[in-house]
Amino acid sequence: MSRSQARRLIERGHVRVMSGGSVRSPKPSYEVRAGDVIEIRIPPPEPAGVSPEEIPLDIVYEDSSVIVVNKPRGLVVHPAPGNRSGTLVNALLNHCTDLAGIGGVQRPGIVHRLDKDTSGLMVVAKDDESYASLADQIRSRTARREYIAIVHGTVATDSGRIEAPIGRHPVHRKRMAVVDRGGRPAITHFEVLGRADGYTLVRCRLDTGRTHQIRVHMSYIGHPIVGDPVYSKRKHTFDIRGQALHSSHLEFNHPRSGERMSFDADMPVDMREILSRLNWTSRTSLINHDAR
Repeated sequence: MSRSQARRLIERGHVRVMSGGSVRSPKPSYEVRAGDVIEIRIPPPEPAGVSPEEIPLDIVYEDSSVIVVNKPRGLVVHPAPGNRSGTLVNALLNHCTDLAGIGGVQRPGIVHRLDKDTSGLMVVAKDDESYASLADQIRSRTARREYIAIVHGTVATDSGRIEAPIGRHPVHRKRMAVVDRGGRPAITHFEVLGRADGYTLVRCRLDTGRTHQIRVHMSYIGHPIVGDPVYSKRKHTFDIRGQALHSSHLEFNHPRSGERMSFDADMPVDMREILSRLNWTSRTSLINHDAR
């Protein structure tokens, strides 16, 4: 459960604290004391203000608890102002009879997100128990999320760790940035898979999941992602709409059985075409375009 979801439960009166013989409905700022007993009531799913829509889904895996999808570039994950329909959530509601309600009316079952123009693997929870388990795994780093990106410039080191807090840009409030104050901790690990003609193919692994994290961090170290309309000012001649970023690998423990689940998704055609146009000198054999 995320902090925003916990706060929403508290503000709506679904949390009670029994402390020193008294029972109270706490404020979000309440500091838990030793001996406190906390009671949380998970409300039934609210009627989703989102209509099911018949949108094709690339389903990688599905059972009664979870569904893993390979999201295409250009598909928005959940409804928001300006995108009330045609989203992944609309498609999921059409495909599934039910989704976890704890994600909220607009984001049922959505444990983690991908940007509109980032393609690749996502796991969605079908019930609240699965949602809580998956959210905890992402928060505790038990789940593993890896991405493939094509970035501008020749990355000098073969691997690295970027640890820089991310928050709202002080001027452009719709953008994120590495900030000195008010940012949230963010850690991205990267590994170079190949270098070619002033570009680098990298694999990135997230320890945290901040908004636009890989895009912000790669731009921060001077290697913005090719095609990124927000964090890159560099020009290119490739036929790609949006950033060349793909969620290629996903691992988590199944919420019910505890079995370790592992999934891979090949890069989309537009990223493969970029690779085919460049003269690669690689640390690994990637000419088959399977970067794992």
